[in-house]
Amino acid sequence: MSEVVERWGSRRAFIIAVTGAAVGLGNIWRFPWMTGENGGAAFLLLYVVFLALLGLPVMVAEIMIGRAGRRTPMQALTFLARDVGKSRHWGLLGLFGGITLFFILSFYSVVSGWSIEYLVEAFTGGFASRSPQEIGSAFDNFLASPGLVLLNHSIFLFLTMAVVASGVGSGLERLNNLLMPLLYLLLILLVGYAFTTSGFTTALSWLFKPNMSALTLTAIFNAMGHAFFTLAVGAGALMAYGAYMPDDQSLPRAVITVAVLDVAVALLAGIAIFSIVFSQGMDPASGPGLMFVTLPIAFADLPGGALWLGCFFVLLLLATWTSSINLAEPMVAMLGSAGLTRPLGALIIGVGVWLMGLPSALSFSIWSDVRLFNDMTLFDLATTLPIDIMLPIGGLLIAVFSVWVVAPPRAMEAIGAGERFYRVWRAVVRWISIPLLILVLLGFFLMK
Repeated sequence: MSEVVERWGSRRAFIIAVTGAAVGLGNIWRFPWMTGENGGAAFLLLYVVFLALLGLPVMVAEIMIGRAGRRTPMQALTFLARDVGKSRHWGLLGLFGGITLFFILSFYSVVSGWSIEYLVEAFTGGFASRSPQEIGSAFDNFLASPGLVLLNHSIFLFLTMAVVASGVGSGLERLNNLLMPLLYLLLILLVGYAFTTSGFTTALSWLFKPNMSALTLTAIFNAMGHAFFTLAVGAGALMAYGAYMPDDQSLPRAVITVAVLDVAVALLAGIAIFSIVFSQGMDPASGPGLMFVTLPIAFADLPGGALWLGCFFVLLLLATWTSSINLAEPMVAMLGSAGLTRPLGALIIGVGVWLMGLPSALSFSIWSDVRLFNDMTLFDLATTLPIDIMLPIGGLLIAVFSVWVVAPPRAMEAIGAGERFYRVWRAVVRWISIPLLILVLLGFFLMK
C-alpha cells in the first residue's frame, strides 16, 4: 500500500477542486426548493448552524484521514487502523464510500442531463411565448421520453469520464481552474440581473429575515441533512482529495474557505431564483420542479429572458459537471490502486454508472408504475438511499474513525493547526457532530 504520488499543483488548486466536489445540484437545485418549502430565512439560518456544527467538523475529519494516509480511501483507512493495532476491516468503509458515490453519480448524471436539454431549449427560444401550462407539460413530456432522457444522460456521463480519464493534473485540475471561476462569474451576472427585477427586495427579505414560526420538525431534519450533503461529506471523495493535498497547506483554512464558497453559491443562486419567482408572483414552495418549470415560466416573457435562462442552465451544467467529475475520481483511483490504468478504470466506472442510472432515467416513462418499499418510485429510491441513508452512515463512521481510531499525533500532524485546535475539533466531533448524525438517521427513519 504505497503512498500516492500525485499532488495538487498548488493550495489554490486543492481548494478549487474540493469546492468543485461540493458545489453542484445541492446548491443550485436542492437548496432553493428546500428553502422554498421550509420557511425561507429560518431554514437558511438552521442550515448555516448545522453546517458549522455538523458539516465542517466531519469534513475536516474526512480530509484529515486522506492526508494522514496518503493513499486511496480503502488503503488509507486500512493503513491508519493497522498503525494503532485496530482491525483492517475499517478499510471496508472506503468501499462503502465508493458504492455511495456510485449510487449518487447514477442519478446525478440523469438530472444533470436534464440541464443539457433545457440549455438547448433556452438558447433556441423554445420557451418563448409558451403558456405556463405548456411549459409544465413540456417538462413532463421530456421526462416521459426515454430516448431523450437517456441521450442526455449518456452525453453528460461521457463528458464526466473523459476528464477523469485524463488524471488529476491534466484533467481535473485544469478543468476545475477554468470552470469554477466561470461558475461564480455567471452567478454574479445573474444576481446583477435579479437586482433589476421587482422581486429583488422581496427575495432578500424572504431569505434573510427569519420567521421561526414557519419551522417544522421536518424542516429541522432537512436542514441537518442538507448541510451534510452540500459539502460532499461522507462518501470518501474528500478523503481521496486529502491524499493529494499539498504538504504546506492548512487544512482548517482550506475547509473554511470551501464552506464559504459553497454557501456563497447557494445564496447567490437563491437570490437569483427567488427574485425572478417573486417578480412574477409565483409560489417559492414549488418543490423540485422550481428550477425546470418555474424558472422557464418566469423568464419566458421577460426582456432577454431566453439569454438569461440559457445562462442559468449553463451555470447549472458547469456546477454539476465539476461536481460529478470530482465524485467519479475516487472510484477510478480505487480501480487504479488495483492495477488498472486510469482510462480503463474510467471506462468501467462510466459503463457501470450508466447502467445504474437506467432506473432513474426510466422511472418517469416505461418504469413509471414500478413502486418499491413505501410506494417509492425508482427515482425516489435512487436519490433517497444514497443521500438520506448512506451519506449520513458514512459520515458517522468517518467521524468515529477520526477521533477513536486514528492516532492523535498523526491526526494532529495531518490537520496542521496545533494542539489547541485539534482538541477543540475532536471534542466537537465527539459530543456534537456524532450525536447530530445519529439524530439525522433516527429522524429519517422515524419520519418515514
